[in-house]
Amino acid sequence: MASLDDLRKRIVSVKSTQKITKAMKMVAAAKLRKAQENAEKGRPYSEKMQNIILNLTESISDPSNAPKLLVGTGKEQTHLCVVMTSDRGLCGGFNSNICRLAKSYFLEILKENKTLQIITIGSKGHDQLKREYGKYIINKLSFKDKKKISFSEADEVGKIILDLFNKNKFDKCVLFYNNFKNIITQIPQAQQIIPAEKKESSKKNEEIFYEFEPDEDEILENLLPKNISTQVFKAFLENSASEQGSRMTAMDNATRNAGDLVKSLTIVYNRSRQAAITKELIEIISGAESL
Repeated sequence: MASLDDLRKRIVSVKSTQKITKAMKMVAAAKLRKAQENAEKGRPYSEKMQNIILNLTESISDPSNAPKLLVGTGKEQTHLCVVMTSDRGLCGGFNSNICRLAKSYFLEILKENKTLQIITIGSKGHDQLKREYGKYIINKLSFKDKKKISFSEADEVGKIILDLFNKNKFDKCVLFYNNFKNIITQIPQAQQIIPAEKKESSKKNEEIFYEFEPDEDEILENLLPKNISTQVFKAFLENSASEQGSRMTAMDNATRNAGDLVKSLTIVYNRSRQAAITKELIEIISGAESL
């Protein structure tokens, strides 16, 4: 059984940890408000842009003359997976949930004898994936030195993806990130960005026609690469809000658990102290009676 001094030191240590987790919860709550606002503001733009791309894909009659970014290479042999996680821990299952979804996708690809390539964004995802899928990782990116992720970082990632696609390094590209729903719930997502993914829900009874000015090829040449960076930036915004929400929940749970542990340790300490006092009294009384 631990001594009174050991119990006292452990209580002090747990209380210090509780102060840290409480402070981290407050910091995460302050950051969450801004991150959630940015994510909600970015959704309409990215969703509208994605819908335009999907409608363009459905309106193509001759895929052979369409841009490859829109319709793909016609093959699905090589898959590029961009796994977006954080550079910091202590955020619950935020990183693990993304990596779990990505790993299940990797297994399906490898079972079908297809080629897998991985780009990790964030050191935590890279650390989890390198043990099992290290040989498939072709690039590792980290923006932990950036105080705030802007569109320029998303554009940098988009250019890397486009450069690989133009060199015919892959046929299909999928983003893995967490979609922010609320503080408690963050849903792991696997979004296909190359080629544009056709969804049944996007089909309508009336076909949508677009008029291009000045020229269709010129507009698509700028619009399609911009859409890649836009979807990556949306994933960054969703991840940022999800990370702070998950960290806030995790630190709240840690704070409450620390409080419960302090209470239980205090009870043990008081009982041990009382037992020690009782033992000393018995020894004193026994000594007095013997005289």
